[in-house]
Amino acid sequence: MMKNEAALVTGAASGLGRAVALKLAGAGANLTLVDVNPAGLEETASLLAKSGVEVLLHPADLSDPAACTGAIEAAVARFGRLDALCNVAGLIYFANTPQMPLEQYQRTLAVNLSAPFHLSQAAIPHLLEANGAIVNVVSSAAFIGEAYAAAYCASKWGLLGLTKSLAMEYAKQTIRINAVAPGGMVTNIAANMTFPEDCDFELIKRFSGMRGTVEVDDVADMVLMLASDAGRGFHGACINIDAGITAG
Repeated sequence: MMKNEAALVTGAASGLGRAVALKLAGAGANLTLVDVNPAGLEETASLLAKSGVEVLLHPADLSDPAACTGAIEAAVARFGRLDALCNVAGLIYFANTPQMPLEQYQRTLAVNLSAPFHLSQAAIPHLLEANGAIVNVVSSAAFIGEAYAAAYCASKWGLLGLTKSLAMEYAKQTIRINAVAPGGMVTNIAANMTFPEDCDFELIKRFSGMRGTVEVDDVADMVLMLASDAGRGFHGACINIDAGITAG
């Protein structure tokens, strides 16, 4: 499906990013794996050791625009092409809005929204040459408000808008730009989430869903489809995989 193609995956040290890397490798893509966690990248690489694809590990803090550009440059230098950019990296801090530290707000927007912009900005010329694809991981939080997550929701609504805007800008060219919007998944992000001590859990239940969490592998399968030629009919789309959270 992606044999001899080259893909870059952010957030690849764990969770959904790691699952996406495994799926892309299974489809034959050579990989550039990007994350702020070098040890986690090494663990992902060990899982890919028998996949038969080439893997470049590129530790980077994507809150730095120069690091985003550097990641794309490193990928193209290694593989000579770029066929898919999968913007998976993300983070969330729950807080009462008046008490949210400025650093947390700024980092949320930098990693979740600005980094995909800067990565896309650097990647698009190469993706145009390869008739490639961008896949952005947004969230059910791009469609509904979530209490105590104002910065996160703002970043994900923004990333959905970025996806659709870029899709319109390149509507007459062969690049494909889409998004996936998962609901809650069992990942390291979910395991480390903390809510304000005085939070109202009735409000939190409103965006928790009645069918439980979403399988990480199911989301990774959708990212793979949109990143590959199997997703050729999709452009400017956002596929919700949220077990019905945003249904009504």
